[in-house]
Amino acid sequence: MSDLLERLRGRGWRMTAQRRVVAEVLDGEHVHLTADEVHARAVAKLPEISRATVYNTLGELVSLGEVLEVATDKRAKRYDPNAHRPHQHLVCGQCGAIRDVHPKGNPLADLPDAERFGFTISDVEVTYRGLCPTCAGA
Repeated sequence: MSDLLERLRGRGWRMTAQRRVVAEVLDGEHVHLTADEVHARAVAKLPEISRATVYNTLGELVSLGEVLEVATDKRAKRYDPNAHRPHQHLVCGQCGAIRDVHPKGNPLADLPDAERFGFTISDVEVTYRGLCPTCAGA
């Protein structure tokens, strides 16, 4: 489970009703919602919340480093509250479902020096692709 709400409170982030609802919608394990999905779920909890408020709040959370913006293909960007635990993504090529995965080893260390071409590498993103069980069975 993500600890997004606790992290935001710890930062002293001003918790308006709208911000709280967006954070609650995002909080959880394997959460990778689009902005429109966040808005739809937020409206169910707080009917007066606007789309602009949701987009602005998502932008703030990304800027703060509390939420990751995930773009795995040509689909809409998704928002991942699991920003403080290193992980990779497993993506279904058919329906777009995303799961967080934690493979063993260090993908940064797996790149040989000869393949770094003088770069000082600070981060690595690995995306595993395949079909989820639902799509594979269809």
